[in-house]
Amino acid sequence: MRENRLRTLWQQNKAAVNGWLAIPNSFSAEVMAHQGWDTLTIDMQHGVIDYAQLVPMLQAISTTATVPVVRVPWLEPGIVMKSLDAGAYGIICPMVNTREEAQRLVSYTHYAPRGSRSFGPVRASLYGGSDYASKANDTIVAFAMIETRQALDNLDDILSVEGLDAVYIGPSDLSLSLGCRPVLDDVDPPAAQAIAHILARAKVHGVRAAVHNGVPEVAKARAAMGFDLVTLSSDARILAAGSQQLLAAMRQ
Repeated sequence: MRENRLRTLWQQNKAAVNGWLAIPNSFSAEVMAHQGWDTLTIDMQHGVIDYAQLVPMLQAISTTATVPVVRVPWLEPGIVMKSLDAGAYGIICPMVNTREEAQRLVSYTHYAPRGSRSFGPVRASLYGGSDYASKANDTIVAFAMIETRQALDNLDDILSVEGLDAVYIGPSDLSLSLGCRPVLDDVDPPAAQAIAHILARAKVHGVRAAVHNGVPEVAKARAAMGFDLVTLSSDARILAAGSQQLLAAMRQ
């Protein structure tokens, strides 16, 4: 089976740099993939991407060594399994707030006897290889998003779920849940303390930790803190920022 380079980076104690795709287009996904991101996440929750657009975007990413990840809209078995069957090598699931929800995520992302994933890797076996069925359970990475006060209250119960590979912090939602400003980088003190606490508890449980960021300086600082994956911006934000920079230079 094709290696999951995300797992390889983690085995080497390196932090992965993750890009974010919100534009529903295979060519823009291909352009992003060819820039050298370790992983690229296709956002089906807050982006404007549906399943019919997801598949060609995954195909575009597969022209490179970049690892394809999908953030699903919700903890729902159908879309989790269809995203995996389409060739996702990682699943990020939003709003995982309890141990039972984390257990369901693990179940949906693993074949029996470790889970309840239905068998039918129609594209995944083309991307991953003919031995996909026997190796998928140990190759796919399952991320539970920790982004609410309830998830913080249940953090150790969530982190102790067998088969959960990683947690992913959404600073904006986490901040809102704690009564703070919904920002990615310059978070208010209660949110900053919560982020540090999640990272520390993840380390104790041997679970990888990922976090969303807006600018490289913050992403680098969080990687230095010990985060195993740091997300930077998105294709849509990069397009806007690049346009603004060019226009500002022209209009000076």
